[in-house]
Amino acid sequence: MGFYVNHSGALEYLTADALKGTAHCFSTRYGGVSKGHLASLNLGVHRGDQPENVLENYRILGQAVGFRPEDTVFTRQVHSDIIDRVGRNDCGRGLLTPVDHECDGLVTNEKNVVLTVFSADCTPVLLYDPVCGAIGAVHAGWRGTAAEIAGKAAQRMCAEFGSKPENIRAAIGPCIGPCCFETDADVPEAMLSAFGDAANAAIRPVGQKYYVNLKELNAIALRRVGVRQIDIAAACTACEPDRFWSHRRVGGQRGSLAAMIMLKGDTP
Repeated sequence: MGFYVNHSGALEYLTADALKGTAHCFSTRYGGVSKGHLASLNLGVHRGDQPENVLENYRILGQAVGFRPEDTVFTRQVHSDIIDRVGRNDCGRGLLTPVDHECDGLVTNEKNVVLTVFSADCTPVLLYDPVCGAIGAVHAGWRGTAAEIAGKAAQRMCAEFGSKPENIRAAIGPCIGPCCFETDADVPEAMLSAFGDAANAAIRPVGQKYYVNLKELNAIALRRVGVRQIDIAAACTACEPDRFWSHRRVGGQRGSLAAMIMLKGDTP
């Protein structure tokens, strides 16, 4: 089990063993048409990019991965534990029509619905239940991680679609790693409050600061609800700012990465 790097011309994206059977990807910066500080595969619609560039970036990525841009469903992310159930009627939300509902997670059991979450250091988590035919996508900043949104998304799949935790597969994508995520005491305190002593394995104190492993904490949240099949990407977004967007490295002068997953079906 693990992650793979995929190329199609200049385009680069990651896929995971755990999600085989779906159309999915974790994007990088490579292979799009955006310019300047947004070069080149910016997938955020609110980063100051030209709309036609963003749409073309989705077309390029979709052609390689196997989805249509108009089938995407976006999140309006607020670092919450809110999870939305969506379907075909929501397709185009965010890319073609405004997103008015705040959430940081999406679930569906409908085909040709491309669940899409965004990141630029935060943790993207994609979920797949091949038995029930259900998927989920989660944006987990440190607040969402402490709120256990990844585990709650798996539980929502169980409640909505009859999934069993042992059948759910998870992939935790590139995000800021424990090598670079330096924090004050508030972050480890939130993690210890959420996860108890189990969080200590993901917290490294250095002087008055702390280095926190968000990937491992999200894996803990998933394991706590019974998910056992978990792939974790090795890449750190802050270590490779030329390859990934990193808010920690460049602040607001950046584009957005996307993690996307879709149940395959006949083209609508």
